[in-house]
Amino acid sequence: MEKWMRRGGDYLQEQIPALTGFGVKVLLSILIFYLGIRIIRWIVRLLRRSMEKMRVDQGVVQFACSLAKILMYLLLAFSIATRFGVTEASVAALIGSTGITLAMGLQGGLANMAGGIMILLFKPFQVGDYIVQNGLTGCEGTVSRIDMCYTRLTTIDNKIIVIPNGTLSNSSITNVTEKEERQLDVKVSISYQSDIRQAKGILERLLQEEEEIYRDKDAAVFVDELGQSAVILGFRAWVPTDQYWKVKWRLNEKIKLAFDREGVEIPYNQLDVHLHEKVDV
Repeated sequence: MEKWMRRGGDYLQEQIPALTGFGVKVLLSILIFYLGIRIIRWIVRLLRRSMEKMRVDQGVVQFACSLAKILMYLLLAFSIATRFGVTEASVAALIGSTGITLAMGLQGGLANMAGGIMILLFKPFQVGDYIVQNGLTGCEGTVSRIDMCYTRLTTIDNKIIVIPNGTLSNSSITNVTEKEERQLDVKVSISYQSDIRQAKGILERLLQEEEEIYRDKDAAVFVDELGQSAVILGFRAWVPTDQYWKVKWRLNEKIKLAFDREGVEIPYNQLDVHLHEKVDV
């Protein structure tokens, strides 16, 4: 037992320099990792501020900062690995094999990244735009963030929708707020017993009284359709995009009140049944 203990003590004495060196490397790696994180955050903030001062699109800023952060973290991991004796060739081979494996296993993620690049290049929408994806069957909301792989939408009731960029780049997108003005199209039904000229005059007067209507653009009041149980009247005018819903809701209320006041009937669906008595001769 004394012999084995003596040999163990000798072995530990021999390994003390190596253990000390390894411990120093671990401490230095922890220090480098801590300082590296602080430096990466500082660089990302500096990059963001510089791009914002240059008035770069917000989506491009978010995408560039995300990509720069990932690349700098990879460089930090590479520098720490080399301090433990890992050669550059080994790290390069590891990165290459890992990249191939990830490319095969994360095809959807790469497609989303490519979709994000396409969105930033062709700019079908930007941060702050209200978009509708795939018409009535898709999602809609205000673009709050464009990341490398996903785009975040905020709905009107403050919900967050996360959509893969690959899906967005392959979808039909309606950008509602890209233009400063938007056409307001309102339709209202009146009964066949009501006076069409009187109803059109009410609509024309309400359009003239509405302050948000653009006077330099064409506005029209028209008979849109002769329906089965009602005459469909409509009007079109141009309003500021950010005032679209307020103007529409306000005019709908004014139309109902004006029609009630002046005796113009707004019909509802009804079925008239006529009974014919058969007389035997």
